[in-house]
Amino acid sequence: QMTQSVFKTVIARYKTILENQKEWIKPSFKKPQYDLVWNRDYSLTQDRFSINTLGGRVKLPYFAEWMSKYFDRSIYRFGTAKLVNKHGKYFLHIPVTYDVEESNLSDICNVVGIDRGINFVVATYDSKHKSGFVRGQSIKQKRAHYSALRKELQMRHTPSSRRRLKRIGQRENRWMQDVNHCVSKALVVNNPAHTLFVLEDLSGIRHATERVKTKHRYVSVSWAFYDLEQKLIYKAKQNQSSVIKVDPRYTSQCCPVCGHTEQANRNKKMHLFTCKNCGYKSNDDRIGAMNLYRMGINYLYDS
Repeated sequence: QMTQSVFKTVIARYKTILENQKEWIKPSFKKPQYDLVWNRDYSLTQDRFSINTLGGRVKLPYFAEWMSKYFDRSIYRFGTAKLVNKHGKYFLHIPVTYDVEESNLSDICNVVGIDRGINFVVATYDSKHKSGFVRGQSIKQKRAHYSALRKELQMRHTPSSRRRLKRIGQRENRWMQDVNHCVSKALVVNNPAHTLFVLEDLSGIRHATERVKTKHRYVSVSWAFYDLEQKLIYKAKQNQSSVIKVDPRYTSQCCPVCGHTEQANRNKKMHLFTCKNCGYKSNDDRIGAMNLYRMGINYLYDS
């Protein structure tokens, strides 16, 4: 069974590479890991973890705090787990699935436009006509620190510098994911159930941001917007809410008051929007959120 698990893990990795990159690339496994099928390779009780090994079945105690609710079999289901070795310790990653009530458009009671960017990680505008901002200045500073440290290590060309570069990359990735977890959770917690979150479709964001100066490109291009989007989608579902993506064109150039659209409406350097037709002024990220909110309202009316 352990041999079969190895074969299946390798096959799954090849499938993932072909689906994502459309080319044949040899996968590498740098850390020991073992995929465990529920009730075949492993099982859990309130105080024991049972696992298949080459020496037979082994039963071990485990740290079970906060786990008790997941043993309600009428609600939760354990899936294929992954046993990984990190820093000399073994960690078991167990996926848990459960059903959530789908949100119907007829139940929507709140719409939130969410503009994502660099000056503000997110700017929001909701059905109560309230705006919200998550500032990105501290994030930009920390990413600049990582960038400078990375350049310094790359210039050394030593085995120890290469090892440290890898650790820094992993640390930065964990930090970025934690920021996105906190932001997406706050968006869901601070809004009622049956909220419609409206995002820009940023599938072409890389091409749009590569026109910035080279020294700013690392911060502008590489923030994990897609990761933030995915975390918001599943957290919203847990709260009977929904997420839609809309065409991002002109969301920062269109006046939300009179509808006049012109590139000159937006001053990117000052982060200021001034309508050339009616004179309405506001922060350009807030304008983007307001227009996304309006597109969400139109989406509900048209559905």
